[in-house]
Amino acid sequence: MVHVWSEKYAEVSNAMDMVGFEEQEKVDMMTILAGILSLGNIMFEPADGEMLKVTAKSSGWLKATAGQFGVQEEELLRSLTCTMSMTRGEAIRRFHNLQQAEDARDSIAKVAYGRVFGWIVSKVNELLEPDVDLDVQLSEIGILDIFGFENFAVNRYEQVCINLANEQLQYFFNHHIFLMEQKEYKEEGITWDTIDFKDNKPILDLFLTKPFGIFSLLDEQSAFPQATDKTFVDKLNSKFKSHPHYEVVRSHNPLFTVVHYAGKVQYNGSGFLEKNRDTIPASIRGLFINSVTPLLSVLFTATISRTGTLMPRKDKLVQAAADNFNSTRKQSVGAQFRHSLAVLMEKMFAANPHFVRCIKPNTNKQPDEVDSKIVMDQLRYNGLLETIRIRRDGFSWRPSFKEFAQRYGILLLKPDLPLNKESCMSVLNLTELHGWKCGSARLFFKYFHQEELARLLDRLGRAALVLQKNRRAVRCRRRYLALLGEVRRQRQAQREREEQEEEAARRQQLLEEEEEMKKRQDAGRENKRPVSPPVPLPRMKKPQPRPRAILPGSPKAPRLAPVPRPRSKQFQAMPFDNDLDVDSDLAHLVGQQGGEERAKERHTKRRKTVRWFKETQARKVVRNGAFPCWFHGMITRRQAEDLLTDKSVGCFLIRVGQSREGYTLSYRYAS
Repeated sequence: MVHVWSEKYAEVSNAMDMVGFEEQEKVDMMTILAGILSLGNIMFEPADGEMLKVTAKSSGWLKATAGQFGVQEEELLRSLTCTMSMTRGEAIRRFHNLQQAEDARDSIAKVAYGRVFGWIVSKVNELLEPDVDLDVQLSEIGILDIFGFENFAVNRYEQVCINLANEQLQYFFNHHIFLMEQKEYKEEGITWDTIDFKDNKPILDLFLTKPFGIFSLLDEQSAFPQATDKTFVDKLNSKFKSHPHYEVVRSHNPLFTVVHYAGKVQYNGSGFLEKNRDTIPASIRGLFINSVTPLLSVLFTATISRTGTLMPRKDKLVQAAADNFNSTRKQSVGAQFRHSLAVLMEKMFAANPHFVRCIKPNTNKQPDEVDSKIVMDQLRYNGLLETIRIRRDGFSWRPSFKEFAQRYGILLLKPDLPLNKESCMSVLNLTELHGWKCGSARLFFKYFHQEELARLLDRLGRAALVLQKNRRAVRCRRRYLALLGEVRRQRQAQREREEQEEEAARRQQLLEEEEEMKKRQDAGRENKRPVSPPVPLPRMKKPQPRPRAILPGSPKAPRLAPVPRPRSKQFQAMPFDNDLDVDSDLAHLVGQQGGEERAKERHTKRRKTVRWFKETQARKVVRNGAFPCWFHGMITRRQAEDLLTDKSVGCFLIRVGQSREGYTLSYRYAS
């Protein structure tokens, strides 16, 4: 639970920061609220003579209250237990009895809390006030949220004020809904039966009439020190016993009954006088003005208006005038409430109101639970049943000719329709509505007419959507076909350009290859000279067995193939194009068993390798029309070894593989 309240306090503090409250103001406000709570814990007991003292258990609360209010403990106790008055220049002290001391304590707490609340409202208004000139007329939106009609087992002064406010709002509601509606019918020349409704004006007169209303008599009795709640109720009984909305209650308790518009309510008059007086000790105001708590001093320096609103003083002239007003015309709580109610009604009659009626489903504050009796009582108390009947029988919707033509002229399907009465009549004749009235400046419709017109607009809107959908589909289809044709033309043109570019590239490549081949052939012919390879040393042969004599009649030995001539280790390096004869070193395979197949297979692989090199690698290897010195084309491994025989360690060459597509690195190493 502490965690929940901590979160709520943080939320309130954050809201005050967002509005613009200063940190010191927040601290002072919390200090005053703590002082009010401490004040409520102070208890009294009789002392010597007529004096009262604070009980031993609550002496600590008195000290805490004085510290939080920023006043002296002795002065606070004196204000609670006695009253000082001046008579002929002489100060007279009157000691309070126990009840008076407790009333003074409670009054101080209530006044202090009320002024803190009023200061918060005033501060919020000041911080949120728009920065405009005073001459600028500002529009405003007001939200009035009050308690509903209350009828408890015991109803006291608070219920009188709440129910009177509801009576006043019900009167305003009746005036706005019924009386003003009838007035408008007459002004527009509409024939209409008089609306019968329950007028609560006599109930308001019972409470507010001067000088003999309930509140006036309450103020009168509050001014007499000897008056009691019983004498106040007796005064009401003698004055209003014949009033149709007042009933006398035979009881020893101060009870009386008022017949409100929502039903009878019995009130208990106990505490009416004290709550209406709301008196605080005379010394308290001066004590709090001199408080060391800055905010408390500001609160009791401020003036209370006729409506009970806190008005901070801004200069000495206003302060002096306010002091004079307060000293001569101190108002009771009831008088402040009446003035506040009058100001509220003045604002509401000048406004364009919207009514929201809230219904409480049950008194247990539980979801999914509806108490039919409570709901029906609220409907009856709020006058909703009567309102529904009047709304059903009357004309709840009253647009002007211009408003109606602007909104529903589209039903005629005519552009540039004039916004006049004739256009409205044309629309209404087309719709075939019944039960509406035409005034001098506006039309009058029942509650269901607006729904029927809305259905016609909805049907027209659906038809417009179908037309728009089909029109958009046709337009999009045409655009799509045009774009598709353009894309196809662009793709065809792109393909043709690419084919032409490829053909030109092939031709250029062939020309370059022919040119390169011609250059290589010319270079080969210039560098070509006859080379007589040295006679190779004979290889060591295995000793052959001596031939045996061939006996007559014996089979002849098979004839062996001739030993090929040993190849020379010398190799003449030639350009790559001169070495494209893939069959140059395959001749020795011909004549051997299976040699032709192997020669054919090697021939096919080498031609594929040569084709691969020409098509994919030649351009990468050639630099400035010639091969690098380290590239030796397609040669065998033996030829590579012969070329590197007399080279130093680390020399290398690159050659094209004969049996696969790729390159082979051959290098000289120390061996």
